Amino acid sequence: MIDTEQLKQQATALKLYGLLAHWHEVTQEQHPWLETLLNWEQAERKQRSLERRLKSAKLGHFKPLSEFDWQWPDKIDQQAIQALMQLDFLTTASNIILLGGNGVGKSTIAQNLGYQAVMQGHTVLFTTAANMLNDLAARDGDNALRRRIKYYARPNFLVIDEVGYLSYSNRHADLLFEIINQRYEQRSVLVTTNRPFGEWNEVFPNAACVVSLIDRLVHHSEVIAIEGDSYRMKEAREQAAQRRSRKK
Repeated sequence: MIDTEQLKQQATALKLYGLLAHWHEVTQEQHPWLETLLNWEQAERKQRSLERRLKSAKLGHFKPLSEFDWQWPDKIDQQAIQALMQLDFLTTASNIILLGGNGVGKSTIAQNLGYQAVMQGHTVLFTTAANMLNDLAARDGDNALRRRIKYYARPNFLVIDEVGYLSYSNRHADLLFEIINQRYEQRSVLVTTNRPFGEWNEVFPNAACVVSLIDRLVHHSEVIAIEGDSYRMKEAREQAAQRRSRKK
């Protein structure tokens, strides 16, 4: 027996107003294809929503966390990182700071967290600090800038990669503060950085907002430090050794 009331709720959730307008006729005739049709529509929309969110997230190519070499870094809290994959921090609008040198896996971890968030139905945006700040600084006019700030402020989860690799002007610092401030206690931010906060005055020299920026970023945050040599350099050395061995 078809549960027509449940199917009607499903059709309403899918906003199939044409079908709902003829609901009495459809259910009177007990069409056997109705439940199948609604399930197909629901599955298709779910898949399309996932594809849109993945495309909008701009995560790029990355190594799955299942292939991460936990033995390579000298210091890494594997348990804490795997706990983050449960995404509880998103429900409390907490921030995540991944601190470590070049090539220790900060971006890979951040991309995996972003991917997990997309798969769980969240909107995500992954960007480097340089791309985001230069994008914002290039906007002409207050209206264009406000619209672009909303673009970065809107996602459930914003990942800002590579803070600290370049130095920025006071304007860039103010723009980053505006993004962090708009998301403060509302939506989570993940930042990867190779600089401890005590050195951020060198990243944003002479910027008056640095203290306030750090204060908002670290409030309700978890800081995970990773120490070790660059894994990319390790892979490069191994590949070079393999090439030399093949030539012998």
